[in-house]
Amino acid sequence: MRKKRHNYSAQEKVTILKRHLVDRVAVSDVCDEYDLQPTVFYRWQKEFFENGAAVFEKSDSAKNRAEQKRIEQLEAK
Repeated sequence: MRKKRHNYSAQEKVTILKRHLVDRVAVSDVCDEYDLQPTVFYRWQKEFFENGAAVFEKSDSAKNRAEQKRIEQLEAK
């Protein structure tokens, strides 16, 4: 009989990864606790590190928009 799939939200995935990375819980224990395959855990971890820069880019784009708006205001004067 197959196990029922659980679709974890992005926040849940971060919480699960945090259990290993911050709380220093072994991957095998985390996987047992959340009924995950280790390959799924490691795929999430890889995606997390590959896409982590996007978090910081958002703040940069907001800064760029504010700067662009200021330039437009100065040019309008």
